[in-house]
Amino acid sequence: MASVSSLEPNLLVLGGEIDLHESPQVKQGIDQLLKHRPPRVYIDLSRVTYIDSSGLATLIEAMQQINAYGGHLALFGIHDTVAAIFHIAQLDQVFRIFPDQVAAREALEGR
Repeated sequence: MASVSSLEPNLLVLGGEIDLHESPQVKQGIDQLLKHRPPRVYIDLSRVTYIDSSGLATLIEAMQQINAYGGHLALFGIHDTVAAIFHIAQLDQVFRIFPDQVAAREALEGR
């Protein structure tokens, strides 16, 4: 089961398994956050244990929406097993991925 929470502005924390059944919940959380068109969006994946193609598609769609209005997206906290999925799909070359929230904030806010 996936969990979606927003502990602070512009930060979405995801957890659990993000698969075909859970992706709609993740999309809903992202859509809520993007309603306000924040200039920088951070997604914490440190609690995600698995992500499938539908979960990846949800993140890709979010990135496209954010890019369309001129915002920036950073993913951080990805564990090795989930990072391997991003690598196999070559999405580690598409997303801006950081080891932690501090590194992500420094990179995006340093623009």
